[in-house]
Amino acid sequence: MQQAQDDLQTRWWQLEASLVERFGKKPDMETILFLIGVQEFGDIRKKFSKEQKQDLMHIAVCTLFRQSGYYELEAVDEDGWPHFRQLKALPVMSLRDQENFMKDHILLYFDREGELPWNKAEE
Repeated sequence: MQQAQDDLQTRWWQLEASLVERFGKKPDMETILFLIGVQEFGDIRKKFSKEQKQDLMHIAVCTLFRQSGYYELEAVDEDGWPHFRQLKALPVMSLRDQENFMKDHILLYFDREGELPWNKAEE
């Protein structure tokens, strides 16, 4: 178990290092969720309202947990905002385990993308 936690932490630090290299500072979890939400929404604008930022983080969480069958994409509305449906309850766990669960899903997301998605436009 400890080895799995150490591996998760090592991979997390590698992701953080990539993000620092790209953005010049270490992002917190909310910032990472916001970045994933913007990537999934596909609209990179200069300003989002506070409510839209919360919606983007919700998109990120649903997208991340969709990888494990907790959510599915239900529809995309006329403004391009995705809407998800929860398929099963998330497991009950400690705060530390919740953070590791989220980190693991974020790492899976980036593994699936093969690289940081916001670097693709620069190629």
